[in-house]
Amino acid sequence: MVVDDHPMWRDAVERDLEVAGFEVVGVASTGAQAVARFPAARPHVVVLDLQIPEPNGVEVTRTVLEHDPSARVLILSASGEQADVLEAVKAGATGYLVKSASREELLSAVRRVAAGDTVFTAGLAGLVLGEFRRLSGPAQDGPAVPELTERETEVLKMVAKGMSYKQIAERLVLSHRTVQNHVQNTLRKLQMHNRVELTRYAIEQGLDGDD
Repeated sequence: MVVDDHPMWRDAVERDLEVAGFEVVGVASTGAQAVARFPAARPHVVVLDLQIPEPNGVEVTRTVLEHDPSARVLILSASGEQADVLEAVKAGATGYLVKSASREELLSAVRRVAAGDTVFTAGLAGLVLGEFRRLSGPAQDGPAVPELTERETEVLKMVAKGMSYKQIAERLVLSHRTVQNHVQNTLRKLQMHNRVELTRYAIEQGLDGDD
């Protein structure tokens, strides 16, 4: 589903997605339209502009994920402002691209978000990681990662750095499925529901550093 209030931009994104083999099940030009059309369209991925007529992209993100937590939201915005990026991530967006991104970057981001990865325009991932670490304050008392194996901790650190499952698998010489299993086991142990929450946890524990 493509949501943008600029017709030429919305049509171009829809066309690029369809040419690449994606099925566009719905389009909308306002937040109200997006929220209204989402239940019937049932998109797996929503490509969403932040600056749209009310409700804005952050509110739309929050609303559609409440309706269907399995949906993925990829923000495609003209703004790379820190506050906008953080608000979108806090609302549950799993990706954030600025509109200067190329067609290839957009298509790659849609594929990765659909597969469960988090995707950010270069430079934004570090911004988000740094801000969440700042907001979390001092590390909590006790073990940084309770009940996790050494391998799970290693994978968690890589998740925090924004690496994809494929990149993690190549780095650790593991199968894609094994990496997914480690992430799912970590989610279960930490009683979290998705990779975004897991990334936040890793950042709060300072696991996204270079050590």
